[in-house]
Amino acid sequence: MTSIASARVARFGWITVAINLAVIVWGAFVRATGSGAGCGNHWPLCNGTVVPRAPATETLIELTHRVTSGLALLAVCWLVFVAVRDFPRFHRVRIAAWVSFALIIFEALLGAGLVKFELVADNASVARSVTLAAHLVNTQFMIAAMALTAWWAGGRPAVRLGAVGGKVGWLLVVGLALMLVAITGVVASLGNTLFPAETLRDGILQDLDPASHILLRLRVLHPFLAVGTGLLAMFVATRAIHWRELGESVTVPARIVGLFVVTQWVLGAATLLMLAPIPMQLVHLLTADLLWMAWILFGASVLADQSELFTRTSDAMAAADSRSNTDPAPSSR
Repeated sequence: MTSIASARVARFGWITVAINLAVIVWGAFVRATGSGAGCGNHWPLCNGTVVPRAPATETLIELTHRVTSGLALLAVCWLVFVAVRDFPRFHRVRIAAWVSFALIIFEALLGAGLVKFELVADNASVARSVTLAAHLVNTQFMIAAMALTAWWAGGRPAVRLGAVGGKVGWLLVVGLALMLVAITGVVASLGNTLFPAETLRDGILQDLDPASHILLRLRVLHPFLAVGTGLLAMFVATRAIHWRELGESVTVPARIVGLFVVTQWVLGAATLLMLAPIPMQLVHLLTADLLWMAWILFGASVLADQSELFTRTSDAMAAADSRSNTDPAPSSR
């Protein structure tokens, strides 16, 4: 495997991540606009046909999501192909690519389930909330697998779980907390869509009313969990710089995590004050996915096998010395 081939896989890996992030955001647009039933309860066909005639706006929105989801699947298939072609058997890049493929297939099945069981549009059942939560968890793991495929293809060292001893627990706790924040965010967004409030005061009263729908009573959890998890993430990111004397190798990822945490706080506050307009919901979701991905790559940096990195650096230095020794000396005139 050449460095050119590795760089090629890494580049396409990041393109695949970008495609899937776009599909995720569009999926949120489908939910926010109530267009999930735009193709009826038909899947993979749309209203019983491949290309519906004179489609309504909701149908176009839902059909666009399905088409782009298909393109995302093809991108992952190609990512698996190039990973298998350019990396040896059992290499971490190959494994991450295959995991991405398995998760995007499951992602499609969950989406199909939402449509076939009519857990879309104005459906406010607990079953819809649970399925959406499962959908989100699968999405988060899928994005993590794709990001790691690109990250490792770019030459990053493998992860060694024992690299920081018991401190790995802090990374897992923050990761689980971020997942919980995302789940409550889905619940909050669904509540905003199904039970919109005319003013901020009305929205708060809805949240505190014992007779309100469970989606509204759970919505209040999201901002508190988001603030607490953000503070914990920044604390761990700051402390991790001093683990194993990692220094510069995790300083930049730690700063990126902090940047996304603060950005999410600002976006969350703006979304709340503006009564969750759809554009703000989409930007908030995209930034949440970027924060999740930043944390995964930060964790991969913290847990990186430094011995592998040292060996690779030594080999590169030796190769450079060898080239310099074989270069002809400049002629004197």
